[in-house]
Amino acid sequence: MPSSLLIFLLLFFHIVLSCADNSTEIEALNSFRLSLHDPLGVLNGWDPTTRLAPCDWRGVTCFNGRVSELRLPRLQLSGPLTDKISNLRMLRKLSLRSNSFNGTIPSSITKCTLLNSVFLQYNSFSGEISPELSNITNLLIFNVAGNSLSGEFSGELPRSLRVFDVSSNAFTGEIPKSLSSLNKVQLINLSYNRFSGSIPASLGQLQKLEYLWLDHNVLEGTIPSAIANCSSLVHLSAEGNSLGGVIPAGIGVLPKLQVVSLAHNNLSGSLPLSMFCNVSVYPPSIRNVQLGFNGFMDIIQPQNAMCFSVLQVLDLQQNEIKGVLPVWLMNVSSLTMLDISGNLFFGKVPVEVGNLWRLEELRMANNSLNGLVPAEIKKCGKLRVLDLEGNQFVGGIPDFLSEIRGLKMLSLGGNQLSGTVPSSLGNLTQLESLNLRDNNLNGSLPKELTGLSNLTVLNLKGNKLSGVIPSEIGNFRMLSVLNLSNSGFSGSIPSSIGNLYKLTTLDLSRQDLSGELPFDIAGLPNLQVIALQENKLSGDVPEGFSSLLGLSYLNLSSNAFSGHIPSTFGFLKSLLVLSLSKNNISGSVPPELGNCSALRTLNLGSNFFSGQIPPDLSRLSYLTELDLGKNNVTGEIPDEISRCSSLELLALESNHLSGKIPAMLGAQFNQASFSGNGQLCGRPLDKKCEGESGSNRKKRLILLIIVAASGACLAAFCCFYTYSLLKWRKRLKEKAAGEKKSTPTRASSGGRSSGDNGGPKLVMFNNKITLAETVEATRHFDEENVLSRNQYGLVFKACYADGMVLSIRRLPNVLLDDNMFRKEAEALGRVKHRNLTVLRGYYTGPELKLLVYDYMPNGNLATLLQEASHQDGHVLNWPMRHLIALGIARGLAFLHTAAMVHGDVKPQNVLFDADFEAHLSDFGLNKFTVAPPVEPSTSTSVGTLGKRPVMFGQDEDIVKWVKKQLQRGQISELLEPGLLELDPESSEWEEFLLGVKVGLLCTVPDPSDRPTMADIIFMLEGCRVGADIPSSADPTNHHSPA
Repeated sequence: MPSSLLIFLLLFFHIVLSCADNSTEIEALNSFRLSLHDPLGVLNGWDPTTRLAPCDWRGVTCFNGRVSELRLPRLQLSGPLTDKISNLRMLRKLSLRSNSFNGTIPSSITKCTLLNSVFLQYNSFSGEISPELSNITNLLIFNVAGNSLSGEFSGELPRSLRVFDVSSNAFTGEIPKSLSSLNKVQLINLSYNRFSGSIPASLGQLQKLEYLWLDHNVLEGTIPSAIANCSSLVHLSAEGNSLGGVIPAGIGVLPKLQVVSLAHNNLSGSLPLSMFCNVSVYPPSIRNVQLGFNGFMDIIQPQNAMCFSVLQVLDLQQNEIKGVLPVWLMNVSSLTMLDISGNLFFGKVPVEVGNLWRLEELRMANNSLNGLVPAEIKKCGKLRVLDLEGNQFVGGIPDFLSEIRGLKMLSLGGNQLSGTVPSSLGNLTQLESLNLRDNNLNGSLPKELTGLSNLTVLNLKGNKLSGVIPSEIGNFRMLSVLNLSNSGFSGSIPSSIGNLYKLTTLDLSRQDLSGELPFDIAGLPNLQVIALQENKLSGDVPEGFSSLLGLSYLNLSSNAFSGHIPSTFGFLKSLLVLSLSKNNISGSVPPELGNCSALRTLNLGSNFFSGQIPPDLSRLSYLTELDLGKNNVTGEIPDEISRCSSLELLALESNHLSGKIPAMLGAQFNQASFSGNGQLCGRPLDKKCEGESGSNRKKRLILLIIVAASGACLAAFCCFYTYSLLKWRKRLKEKAAGEKKSTPTRASSGGRSSGDNGGPKLVMFNNKITLAETVEATRHFDEENVLSRNQYGLVFKACYADGMVLSIRRLPNVLLDDNMFRKEAEALGRVKHRNLTVLRGYYTGPELKLLVYDYMPNGNLATLLQEASHQDGHVLNWPMRHLIALGIARGLAFLHTAAMVHGDVKPQNVLFDADFEAHLSDFGLNKFTVAPPVEPSTSTSVGTLGKRPVMFGQDEDIVKWVKKQLQRGQISELLEPGLLELDPESSEWEEFLLGVKVGLLCTVPDPSDRPTMADIIFMLEGCRVGADIPSSADPTNHHSPA
């Protein structure tokens, strides 16, 4: 009986204690959840009322009813880590990696003494590591990489540690000596911190250490020879420090060592042979040696010229190694990558280079190698990269290079090669980069090269080529860099360059190019560099460049450009250099250039600029060069220019400037900056300013009188204009009420003959078409020819006798007189972009106003969506929807850069040409008509056109509805029938979800929080995960992916 009672009491107390512990852990985990932001709702299922709580919660694992693991990686959790986590006393594994936790790592975590694994990497933790970490005596893995932790290490570390990773933080001080006591540690990663001092020799005691990573700190001193005692070492890396001296030879004979990475240091002396060849009794093990960017001067030669090695990667670039290429190195047939660029090697490349048959990369750039390119290189059939740039090779470009079919990069620039560019290079179908710059090549560019569809870089600058730039250059659809500078080309720039949508750099400078720039260049959204200086190009300065929001360098100097600088250039916030010198540009310097906040160089010298220097330029705080010399600029030099504190060069010579030179500018720059201005005075010129105060008062008085008089005249003019306009409108209404309107046919009866007599004319920008022909082409504006109708009138299809088809918009309620109408039409005709409907002409008569556009044969987006939702098998798939959205965004971005607001973006206003490229229409028309109230946009419909989802409540809008479906995980509800077959495992599914997120960003309640159209273009381009879709694809001819 007593024994039974004892057993009962023990069981009772065990149950009571277990319940108490369970309640404590639930409270700790609930505190953990409440302190976090959980955008995905992954912790919503943590219900404390369930029978198995917390053991049945997501991310929680129990052992004997107690929490043993908490694993919640990559779930977008953010917020601090509560110190109540220490109440999980039986916790063995804590994994919260790849979230957004912030604050400090609570020191109370050291009370979880049973912990063996801590994974807190890639969060935003800050502060220091608790010095009581050694209390966790069972800790095997401690990983806090990729946070913002700082401070110096103090205290001991748990001697049980196997993995210690604190990389990518901000730790300072010396490498903790307590690491030397971790006799079981296998990995130490201290990379990307601010550790200083030297590498402790005591680390040589770590016999089980396999990986020692010390990259990118501020370590100095020498590499201790004691490291050679780490007999288990596999990978030694200390790149990006300030280590000096020589490499201890003993490191190369470590029996398991495979990788040595000591690049970007101050190492010097001779390279030990043990880094390349086996000199020990152990089998060779080193496979990867990276010693670039040091100061090594030579390589110790093997005694018998034989080298037994399994070396695969050898990187010796940017050292000071001098001599001929070692033959024994060319016999290390295991090499897959050899980089000796930027050294002092000379002589010919040994024929033994053909023994490197496994070689994938051969980089020998920037040495003094000479002779012919050795034919033995063709034996290296696996080559992907061949870089011989910056040497002294002679002869022609060898044809045998075309036999190395896997080449992706071929760089032969900066040599003395001659002859023509071989057409056989067109056989290198995988080539991505071709660099033949600064040689003596001649002839024309072979058209066979235009078949290299994967080419991203083409650099032919500094040669002696001839002929025109072939129009086939537009076939390089993947090209990002095109450099033909100083190559001898002539003729005009082909418009096909407008097909190079991925182009970031266009350099056609220093040639004999002529004619006007094709406006297609302004439609290349990724352009950052445009260099066209020193040619014979003409025409107006292209306003379309204003849409290139990523443009950082624009140089059109030494040409024959005319017109004025578009004020919209002020939208180019990324522009660093704007050089338009030595042209025929006139007008005033637009004050909007002061908005180019990143501008460093503004060179407008040797033109015909007039007016005053705009004080707005003082806002260019980074400006270092300002050249307005040799123009017709007048007035005084604004004092505000003195605020350009970074200014190093100022050229205002040979203008018509007057007044006193601002004192700060006069003290900083010499006479040459101001010479040739007869009315300037003051330092540094010899001419002193006389009667300055009286003269200034007189000028101010005159200016005040002029301003007052001008204001009065302006007010009188405004009153007169308003009165005339109201009277004219009244007369127009009376006439409309009292007279029967003439038909369009009658209004156009004059045809061509009326134009000859000074009557109404049809004006076409590029074609000669009469009004009579247009009336006939629309069948006298027959109702059957109507393409669309809205508040801006009717759009008719016009089929001309010669087969040409155009769209004619007949405008209603036009209040503008003929002169104003022409001005507005001419301005609208200059708005050109590949994703906008371009105005081709106009007609203005007493009772008929017409606008002429290209005909869009494939209808509008609303119709296309309607048809696609009913097609059987052929649907408007996601890649094409993405392409259409991107086209619309590009068109809108261009309008915004031109300070134009569309105001009515909807599916009916998105038209498609013969290649199904999207064109935004109906912009800029509000200036022509008095539009009636706009009907609600059809763009608010949800799902299939004409249907309303069942769950879409009357009090909801589409944005709320989409968000609700995403929160519920009911993504299939968002899919129109054309998207139902999207595979959730495919890249297109990922693209679709990214596209939905972009849409949600565009519809946040506060307009100030919405992205700009430039940001939207960037995001939509980033959505593209799969292969690119050609713009000429017909969206209705592609099945949705299974």
